[in-house]
Formats: sequence, structure tokens, C-alpha cells
Amino acid sequence: MLALRRRGEKQSSDQRILGDGDFVEQLLSESEGLTKENLRLTSERMDLSKVAQTMSKVHDISQAELRSGSRRRDVVEARRVLSWLAVRELGYSGAAVARYLGVTNSCVTRAVSAEKVAQKEKYI
Repeated sequence: MLALRRRGEKQSSDQRILGDGDFVEQLLSESEGLTKENLRLTSERMDLSKVAQTMSKVHDISQAELRSGSRRRDVVEARRVLSWLAVRELGYSGAAVARYLGVTNSCVTRAVSAEKVAQKEKYI
């Protein structure tokens, strides 16, 4: 490696350990894509008010009722789906969703930790 550096040749790694430079570059580019996907580093993200508007229409409730803390079954279901979509699909933090909905962080956390969201296909 020192001889390569003295000659001005740059390598991403020592090929004796990881493999040739092309292989290492391929791994690095793949990991960057996964990192971006996992961190949801997209600049375009649907606004929570638009998601709430969709939930209101689908569940036939008002947006005020959705954000009221009501325990009515339809409202709770809409809030649960909104929480799950906002955190899992859109990349919002649980705290941001909780503040928007006017509920506790634990309410959003429980909704997000649910493995399934009933009929989530009609929202995406």
C-alpha cells in the first residue's frame, strides 16, 4: 500500500483484505443507497395535514375530530393508520406526529409498533 501511495495511485482499501478496488467501490455505493433509504433522506415528503385530510375522508370524520383525542373507534383507527404511515412510510418522528395529533408519544409508538395496519393499501 505504501508503494502505491508513493506512486500516486489511490486505492479504496487493501485488496488483500477486502478484494479489488472495484468490489469495494460497488459495496460502498450499495451501502450508500441503503443508508439513504433507511434514513429517508428525501426532500419531498407529504405534509401531515394532507395525510390527515385523506384519513378524514376515508374514515368519514373531521380533521378537528382526528386531532381532538377522541376515543371513538373510527377516530382511533384513523389516528392509528395516520401514525403508522407518517412514521413508517413518510419518515416523520413519533414525537412530531404526536404533537400534530394532540396525543401522547406512547399512543403513536403503540400504533407504529403494530405489525399490520388494516387495509393500508387504500392510503398509499
